Amino acid sequence: MKKILYILLLAAVAQFASAEEFTPAQKLRMAEYAIEKFYVDDVNSSELVENAIKGMLEHLDPHSSYTDPEETSEMTEQLDGEFEGIGIQFQMKEDTLYVIQTIAGGPSERVGILAGDRIVMVNDTAIAGVKMKQRDIMKRLRGKKGTMVEVLVKRGNENISFRIKRDKIPVTSIDAAYMIAPGVGYIRLSRFGEKSYQEFMEKVKLLKKQGMERLIFDLSDNGGGYLNSATQLANEFLSAGNLIVYTEGRRSSRHATNATGFGSLKDMKIAVVVNQYSASASEIFSGAIQDWDRGVVVGRRTFGKGLVQRPFPFADGSLIRLTIARYYTPSGRCIQKPYDKGNDAYARDIIDRYNNGELTSADSIHFPDSLRYTTLRSKRVIYGGGGIMPDRFVPFDTTQYTKYYRSLVAKGVINTFSVNYVDKNRKQLKRQYKTEEDFCSRFSVSDDMVEELTQLGLREKVEINKEELKTSAPLIRRVLKSMIARDLWTMDAYFRVYNEENDIVQEALRIISDDALYDRVLNEGATRNTDKVSKNNDTY
Repeated sequence: MKKILYILLLAAVAQFASAEEFTPAQKLRMAEYAIEKFYVDDVNSSELVENAIKGMLEHLDPHSSYTDPEETSEMTEQLDGEFEGIGIQFQMKEDTLYVIQTIAGGPSERVGILAGDRIVMVNDTAIAGVKMKQRDIMKRLRGKKGTMVEVLVKRGNENISFRIKRDKIPVTSIDAAYMIAPGVGYIRLSRFGEKSYQEFMEKVKLLKKQGMERLIFDLSDNGGGYLNSATQLANEFLSAGNLIVYTEGRRSSRHATNATGFGSLKDMKIAVVVNQYSASASEIFSGAIQDWDRGVVVGRRTFGKGLVQRPFPFADGSLIRLTIARYYTPSGRCIQKPYDKGNDAYARDIIDRYNNGELTSADSIHFPDSLRYTTLRSKRVIYGGGGIMPDRFVPFDTTQYTKYYRSLVAKGVINTFSVNYVDKNRKQLKRQYKTEEDFCSRFSVSDDMVEELTQLGLREKVEINKEELKTSAPLIRRVLKSMIARDLWTMDAYFRVYNEENDIVQEALRIISDDALYDRVLNEGATRNTDKVSKNNDTY
């Protein structure tokens, strides 16, 4: 019987192989069929197919990708703006989960979980002191809305049990929003999620009540997200008919998005902050602002991702994100950087920029004339083919970065010290500093705190280098104060502190606070000034 089955299978393969029309898809199916039926050892067919898909995508471009069901779920919830769980922000310290904050109005806050609590057990399973992976801990805490989870919390010397009903938890994309100077608001967006537009407009409304007349919009380190969110935000700043972005591909016809003219911020001065990690949707927004001479872009050349991915979901929850088009800024620029040298070279691009001096000197950046464009109103020279080059370049300050500082960060020493310090002094600090603003203006990191931090570093095998410690001390103090502010208050407080010496943000503040300077930047290099812009296939 086995011999007959074997012969039949061979015949089926032979017939498959000798078909007159032998397509690549048939070849792939035949290979999977042959391996599954005849390979010497047992194989996991699902894993085999997944590896084949990944292999195909790796030869296309750096941004076409495959994610398994779990990875797809995690990626989607980051952009969709919510997940289901208990509603805490936490850190792992010495194999213990520390609650940094509870989400306002969330399940944990409602039952009385407090910042500084340590969760040591979930549903009778110990999660502290057992070296459980953070991903596995999150799986235990998260769950469907309405389901119950029991946690054991250590608060000081007391153990307290809580029964928490899981609920939908919002994932916000706004890291910070506050008044950075009289009349100047600051908003930092971490990603372009499904609800980013609504979140942004809520913060604008709040800041306007506090007197905001100008805006610094921080997109540094923002890796992108939904294109639609970027166009919604750009629409708030542009005039009716202004092209925001268009996409076009081999099998995707040209699709243009124009401003409606109903935006509420068309007359507000804006400075957009970017750096080498600002990508995709961040570049769509900053490109539209720059092309229309609508605001000043400040920082360093952006990442250079001008490819559009379309999701192709599978029934098992996995997903292919396939590049189907390129996007172009209003002036016609495609800002996608080259990827013809392979994915490894593509991934090393930021490191190469650093080694070539581009992050520290604008003179190290060179664009070919073939990538030369002009803005649509002032006719300033701009370039495509490798990210958005800002109107005002701000070099990366490496003077305070040392191997000693990097080791402290890599070993988690500064983070651990911050958690410990707030844990021990939370009540005293809250009594001493009544508001975020009060803390940011009056609190300082003492010499004793720096000494304690270095001793903690020693215990983590970070040897003290006195010369490098002296060099990095100002940076260590700033980062430590920022993290204490965050753990004690909110992310707003973190950026209030950190931005005081953030060179890009401070340059943006200098420009946007000076009308003459702001206007001069927007007209530098102009060959002519006019509000009349030529039209092509789209309304400009």
